[in-house]
Amino acid sequence: MEFHRTGVLLRAAPLNVRATLNRSWFGYFVIVASLLPACAYAEVSDEAITALKHQMKELQVQMQQIQEKIEAIEADKTDAAPTGVVPPVPDAKPQGAPAATADTPPPAPAATAQPWTPSQPITLMRSGGAYMNISFDGLMDVGWSTDSDVRALEPGDHDPAVRGFTIPNAEIALDGAVDPYFKGFSNIVFKLDSQGNTGVELEEMYFLTSSLPWNLQLKGGQFFAEFGRQNPQHPHAWAFVDQPLVLNRMFGPEGLRSQGARLSWLAPTPWFTELTLGVFNSNGETAFSFDNPDSSDITGGIPVDRSVHGLQDLLYVPRISTSFDLTDTQTLVLGASAAFGPNNSGNNADSQVYGTDLYWKWKAPNAQEGFPFVSFQSEALVRRYQADQRLSVDDPTLTLPEQKLDDWGIYSQVLWGIQPRWVAGLRGEFASGAGAQADSELREDRTRISPNLTWYPSEFSNVRLQYNYDHRQGMGDDSSVWLQFGFLLGSHSAHKF
Repeated sequence: MEFHRTGVLLRAAPLNVRATLNRSWFGYFVIVASLLPACAYAEVSDEAITALKHQMKELQVQMQQIQEKIEAIEADKTDAAPTGVVPPVPDAKPQGAPAATADTPPPAPAATAQPWTPSQPITLMRSGGAYMNISFDGLMDVGWSTDSDVRALEPGDHDPAVRGFTIPNAEIALDGAVDPYFKGFSNIVFKLDSQGNTGVELEEMYFLTSSLPWNLQLKGGQFFAEFGRQNPQHPHAWAFVDQPLVLNRMFGPEGLRSQGARLSWLAPTPWFTELTLGVFNSNGETAFSFDNPDSSDITGGIPVDRSVHGLQDLLYVPRISTSFDLTDTQTLVLGASAAFGPNNSGNNADSQVYGTDLYWKWKAPNAQEGFPFVSFQSEALVRRYQADQRLSVDDPTLTLPEQKLDDWGIYSQVLWGIQPRWVAGLRGEFASGAGAQADSELREDRTRISPNLTWYPSEFSNVRLQYNYDHRQGMGDDSSVWLQFGFLLGSHSAHKF
């Protein structure tokens, strides 16, 4: 609501401002009313007229100051508007408003409308500083392989599944501030299998503290275990079309994730050093090397029912990582991880997985948009699987002996940022298994070499062409070519460097 009176614009304002405004108008009315009889029946001196003009000018100044306070309050509210929403633009100068004088301060600058850009998140706001970012990302693969059974070559859950077209991942991501103490994150994934059927899964859902003392942070819910570099990453952040073979070997098609909690501590060292300990449920398909219902593919035996009787039946994932600058243009990140938990080959059997990882990056001192650059990443993992005596899947009357199954593997990849928006990559891999069922597809010796080239039309889309040369022990060589398109809508939470 607006009122125009003596050239001053009044708007709806907070109660305390309106009260001040009303008192000023009341005082102005009293002064004018008290002077009317004197003006009507007596001669007014020049001094009285001068004093009256002075009082009128002071009232005008007060009214102008009140108007500026109202505009400042409205400007503050506009500045607090959600990102991505264009705030209303107040009138530059209301009709009839008095011009600024030497006795009055200049009015607050008017907010200007800012056009929306794709870099701004889709954000929902409510009072108290809480917000929620919403984003959606999708991947589509198309290609061909010399092996018609593409899943035998590409066992990852987000790898190409068939000759022709695959939709390996479509993800809705939600994140935001719950209150001053917690943040919330959720990732809901849709995917199509080789038959075109749609699957939906709650990939991650967790809270994260934001105000614990002593450099501590607590995370709880369902999430990827912080083991190595690639396991915690979502498929849209991968540098290659498919998951490394050694991660498929150790953590299965979907990676190592489960329900649990993680505590991290940022050590007070001159360089970045973080220690984390995750505690998870050890059962389910996403705890592949542990209490996994498909463990028969690893051990050849019928799995037993492992329930939680104590802390020894949970899965523990410790990790230490450190990062420092070698020079002004080079950064090195080192990490070591482990995972300990029970497996279901017997009531007293357990599994251990160990890993080390390295990441190095060089960026030119005169880089433009981050280019040119060269990065190198490598992970090596070892698994020790203790298999108890168990009944054979092929012949339930046959008891398999107690065995130790050892697996190991490594991948290394180099990326060359040739020029803005163009990145060339090369990855080499090897995975090996020894012991029972060593001739199965899950534990055979495998080698793969993968060159690729990625073009980024913008930071929200990419087109990737990749060739895979696979060699499988006892099965020969295969070649595959894959073209992938990926896009991102909204603002997705950043992954760790």
